Amino acid sequence: MVRVDQSSFVLIDVQGKLATLMFERQRLVENLQILLKGARILNLPILWLEQYPKGLGPTVPEVAEILDGLDPISKTTFSACGEQRFLDALSATGRRQTIVAGIESHVCVYQTTRDLLADDMEVEVITDAVSSRTEANYRLGLGRMA
Repeated sequence: MVRVDQSSFVLIDVQGKLATLMFERQRLVENLQILLKGARILNLPILWLEQYPKGLGPTVPEVAEILDGLDPISKTTFSACGEQRFLDALSATGRRQTIVAGIESHVCVYQTTRDLLADDMEVEVITDAVSSRTEANYRLGLGRMA
């Protein structure tokens, strides 16, 4: 069971033009907005990731505006766990449960989730707040994380 006092929120790579190509993009963005607003109300630590922002661009404005006052963690690996700044920030929360959302479900979300689980973290992937460019890849990612 997810406990507020034990959870952090990890937002993965909802950036630039790539985000506009996601399967059910509108659903994704609306659900991310709801989740992030809730995370802020509950004072969950939010770890905000961007994959190579120089190339992919910044987080989409309708999501970034909810993250006001936070700084994204840049990464160049598919798994957030390949970025030491992320690992340090996650460790600093002192929390062992992680709520995960973002894109793409079959690549960065999947690899991050796999690595968090390997580190004995409890992980909850929010299925209606992750996506990929195609429905097939979205479902593939969910299947791998099941």
